[in-house]
Amino acid sequence: MPKSPLPETSTQVIARRRLLKQGALALLLLLLILGFFAWRSPSSPPVPAPLNHTYAEALEQAHNGKPGAARVLYQQLARTDLSDIRRASLLAEIGNYPSPQALKRVGMDLRNDSPLVRQAAVAAVTALVSPGQRSLLLGPLLEDPEPSVRFSATRAMLGLTPDDLGLYFAAFEKSVDDYETALKIEPPSVDNQLLLAQLSMHDNHFTEALDWVRQALALEPENLDAALAQIHLMDKQGQTDKARQLLGRLLERHPQSSRLQHALGMWLLNHGQQEYALLGLAKALELEPENNDYRYDLAVALHDLNQLEAAQKQLMEILERQPGNRRARVLLINYWKENGQLQRVQVLLAELEQQNPDDPVLQQGL
Repeated sequence: MPKSPLPETSTQVIARRRLLKQGALALLLLLLILGFFAWRSPSSPPVPAPLNHTYAEALEQAHNGKPGAARVLYQQLARTDLSDIRRASLLAEIGNYPSPQALKRVGMDLRNDSPLVRQAAVAAVTALVSPGQRSLLLGPLLEDPEPSVRFSATRAMLGLTPDDLGLYFAAFEKSVDDYETALKIEPPSVDNQLLLAQLSMHDNHFTEALDWVRQALALEPENLDAALAQIHLMDKQGQTDKARQLLGRLLERHPQSSRLQHALGMWLLNHGQQEYALLGLAKALELEPENNDYRYDLAVALHDLNQLEAAQKQLMEILERQPGNRRARVLLINYWKENGQLQRVQVLLAELEQQNPDDPVLQQGL
């Protein structure tokens, strides 16, 4: 007969129960860990929601101010597969669609790996925020490793006061000095001579700036950018009559230049001759009717002379040609508010809400 097993002692029973409990706890812990990783790492990755528009469609929608323009613009900028040039093209449109979301997207692209995209983001910042806010966003780029980006930020911050620059004042001044050094070692060209003049003006060195402009004119005597810079600087130095005579001689040589006619109008505005200024501004627009910047300046001048209906008509014409032109839309809203034309204001606000429901102007209402 087989022997019956010996009865377990109480100590053995306690030890066996302890082992069973430990094994059960270990198994439970393992199951919990496996369950956690199964939850965190699904067998198939989530599929992002498909876009119902292409890059080209979104760009066209934003450029032409169509309903939903801001939404599709932000969605495209959220993509990770865009080429640098396409992302830069989208950033060029974002200035017409300000919102916290727009600033978030631009802020991310200020840190993009591509210098081209970072430069486009710098331009977007100048369109989206006031000069006083600009340094907060662009200040870090004053130490960007890429000179083209660093100097783009420097140009965008020219004209800011020391208070505006705040903590970035020293970095900005150093970047201006570095920029001047870099331009001076380049072969002379109209562009770099005019940039040197601009940097000298920042330091209120107007005589030095005028010297740079004259060097630019020595390279290209008929260059209008250089000629207009010379007129501006002469005016700054109190040589008003000489500046006016120089502008007059330029117009005699180029009477059909819309650029010079516009410059004449703005010069007269700055010297308190509003009625005569209208002639130059209107002539510039006649020569280049598709130029919405000229049309905008004419509208402002008309308004300042209390020609309210004519001013509004010019702004309406801009929006007919370019519905996404936010600057003209906001100004027309303000002009119609002044005249108590609240029904028209409501129409413009409704269109703006369709384009960009997060536009700050909509928070103001009527």
